[in-house]
Amino acid sequence: MPAHEKINYVEYPARDLGATKRFFEEAFGWVFVDYGPDYAAFSDQGLDGGFFRSELAARTSQGSALVVFYSQHLEGTLAKVIAAHGEVVKPIFSFPGGRRFHFTEPSGNEFAVWSELEA
Repeated sequence: MPAHEKINYVEYPARDLGATKRFFEEAFGWVFVDYGPDYAAFSDQGLDGGFFRSELAARTSQGSALVVFYSQHLEGTLAKVIAAHGEVVKPIFSFPGGRRFHFTEPSGNEFAVWSELEA
C-alpha cells in the first residue's frame, strides 16, 4: 500500500520510447508494462514510474530534479550504462561520502549513479 504523503511515482518524458525501454532493460534489467503506444510503466525499481512520449527531456541544466541510482560496483554499472548506449555526461567524480557519475539515456533524460567511497 502506498505510504500517505510520501513520494510514490515518477514520470519522465521519452523522445524515443522504444530506445528508452531497451536501454533500461539492458542496463538495469527493468521490465515494462505498456499502456498504449505512448506510455510505458516500470515497477520494483526503488520507486515506480513511467515514461511518456514527448519531445522534452529532463536535464539538471534545465532545472529538472535528478534521480540517482545506488551501485555497489560503480565501474561495473558505468560499463553497463555505456554498453546499453547511455552517454556519460559527467565522468566519475568524488563528493563527500562517495563517488558518482551522470548519464543520459537515449531520450536525453539525465540520471546519476553513486557509490560509497571504498575503504
